Amino acid sequence: MSLRARRSALLAGVLTALLVLPAGVAAAASPSAPTAPRTPSTPGVTVNLTGLVGKPSSSLTIILAITVLSVAPTLLLLTTCFTKVFVVLGLTRNALGVQSVPPNQVLAGIALFVSLFIMAPVLSDMNKDGVQPYLHGEKTQAQAYKDGVAPLHDFMVKKTRKEELALFTKVAQKGKPKDAASVPLSTLIPAFILSELKSAFIIGFVIFIPFLVIDIVVSAGLMSMGMMMLPPAMISLPFKMLLFVLVDGWSLVITSLVQSYH
Repeated sequence: MSLRARRSALLAGVLTALLVLPAGVAAAASPSAPTAPRTPSTPGVTVNLTGLVGKPSSSLTIILAITVLSVAPTLLLLTTCFTKVFVVLGLTRNALGVQSVPPNQVLAGIALFVSLFIMAPVLSDMNKDGVQPYLHGEKTQAQAYKDGVAPLHDFMVKKTRKEELALFTKVAQKGKPKDAASVPLSTLIPAFILSELKSAFIIGFVIFIPFLVIDIVVSAGLMSMGMMMLPPAMISLPFKMLLFVLVDGWSLVITSLVQSYH
């Protein structure tokens, strides 16, 4: 290739580069279109009330379980036999003359498990009629509540005296219910508690009598021997404990409490 041809090719290449370079620089320098701003989403919590096949969702089940556990102590005190059992055990301890043995925690534990034993059929019916059908999606919340409370309602009606029920019906200024099933819980529960307390005090009175006799006999014996400065309770306590152990007192008290609900 001659020198002239080389110069012509080099000149053509330089001219081509000069024509292409400004277009590339302009394209690179031109800014891109800005991205439209996004609207921030509002945070929230979603609770699905209905699970698969009409069953309640796991979140709703957890909420109901926490709610039941939070009100469980109140329900235990007001709608079961726990109050009566605990009061009777406390009166038995006072009748013996020992104020702190067994301690309140032990008495509460005994009363709790005795109450669960007595209430087992009622709790089983409540679970069968209300809880399980609702968990399986067979009943609505209203139906499950109505059917689940019915066994407990029947239990309280049977153990409530007519006098207490009439008292709270009168105080509430409500008409006389047509039958036992139509008694509202707002009237039945306080009447049931008063009936349980009355029964507990009657049982406590019966338990006090033999120990009171021992106290009287010991006091009379000390007076006859001129030992007026010696506390009669100190002498009578061993005899009362001996009598209570010989007759198997705890078993008698627990058996009487259980049989009073059957």
